[in-house]
Amino acid sequence: MKFIDEVTLFATSGHGGAGCVAFRHEKFIEFGGPSGGDGGKGGDVIFEAVSGLSTLLELRHRPHQKAENGHNGMGKNRHGAGGDDLLIKVPVGTVVKDAETDDILADLTESGQRVILLKGGRGGQGNARFASATNKAPKFAQPGEEHEERKLRLELKLMADVGLLGLPNAGKSSLISKVSAARPKIADYPFTTMVPSLGVVPYKNYKSFVMADIPGIIEGANEGAGLGHRFLKHLERSGILLHLVDISWMPERDPRAEYESINHELALFSPELAAKEQIVVITKIDLPQTKAELPVIKAWFEGKGVKVFPISSATGEGVDPLLDEIARCLWGSPEEVW
Repeated sequence: MKFIDEVTLFATSGHGGAGCVAFRHEKFIEFGGPSGGDGGKGGDVIFEAVSGLSTLLELRHRPHQKAENGHNGMGKNRHGAGGDDLLIKVPVGTVVKDAETDDILADLTESGQRVILLKGGRGGQGNARFASATNKAPKFAQPGEEHEERKLRLELKLMADVGLLGLPNAGKSSLISKVSAARPKIADYPFTTMVPSLGVVPYKNYKSFVMADIPGIIEGANEGAGLGHRFLKHLERSGILLHLVDISWMPERDPRAEYESINHELALFSPELAAKEQIVVITKIDLPQTKAELPVIKAWFEGKGVKVFPISSATGEGVDPLLDEIARCLWGSPEEVW
């Protein structure tokens, strides 16, 4: 299924039904007596977060969403039926914004969470409602209230405990496929990962956490370079970030400069995102060139007060200590983890 994380909708609630002007035809009752019923309420537009969905693809093909209008009132004091509400189901993590003002109208972060964004118009009252001692035969009724309409922009932000961060080919997809059942594409060329993916990582004592893999980030991503600028928002909900660093390219490339460049991109995109806790992971330590350069790079990071976790997703070396560190960051002290 194609991954779509942004759509624009034109949503309209239901128009209220009109009240009815009618009279009974009964003997000895002046003018027959008013008997016009009320109109029904128009349907609301409701958004609901559903855990089984992972894309906004379906809504892209149906950009115009309209709730049912209320039915008009009828004679014999029969009220019109209310219009059916329109229930729009979206993935957990969907943010609904006003497309004109960019104001956030709803942030659906829990499965089953519902919010009414557009209320249907109230039905008009029939002429039976306006009968009085001085006006026993009112010949007027209320029209139904107008509907509401709004242009909405929906943005999906993945809900994950751990977000993977790094340059293209840093080993993010290999790691998530090693520790979870997620199977993103893995290849030896840049931007193999084209869309984000989620994986549930099992841990000890039946605990688990959700890991998110996004396309690689390059310099200028916040301004639209590469693919990562579209997907940086998926890291905003992550509890912690794993910053994967590939040093197998040394000395052709300097991983220290690349590490600082990516953090600079995060700060330009969102200061809150840049402030999230990071765990630095040196990948591909099964390669001879990585092993040769590891002491120098590790010393550089430790000189900055950053603890480094060398791993190999191919052999599994170092993966268990990394998972232990993730668990400590997510759940607290080792006593709580074990």
